[in-house]
Amino acid sequence: MDFETVGAEEFGASLRGIGLNLLVRDVQAMCVMLEAVFGMKPHQVTADFAIVTYGDQVFQLHSDGTYHSNPLLGLLPEAGARGAGIEIRLYDSDPEAAVARADAAGMHVLQAPADKPHGLREAYLLCPNGYAWVPSRPL
Repeated sequence: MDFETVGAEEFGASLRGIGLNLLVRDVQAMCVMLEAVFGMKPHQVTADFAIVTYGDQVFQLHSDGTYHSNPLLGLLPEAGARGAGIEIRLYDSDPEAAVARADAAGMHVLQAPADKPHGLREAYLLCPNGYAWVPSRPL
């Protein structure tokens, strides 16, 4: 699928399995950060929406304004973290490299890279929207 040109109806009809859609205050800034820190590829980036790919995985970003009639909008805090309780795990990202790029991209290092008993070396990075991004690699 060509994510740069696919229409909304065709894209929506193609989605299968489990999906990830993040509500963010600034779609364009989030895309810049995800590309700089994790090498993700944003597609069809506008102020309201983006398709983002990470390897062969795909997810979406939407601005708050696109959720004007969505029931989730009333649950979002005006300020502060939004993603409490969710970890977005990136199993193909080098935690040291991500941490080295995180500060310049506007992310906060919540936990430096560490070896974990579940067989992964991982770090925890918090983005300005409050989502925890966990780059990791097998030990």
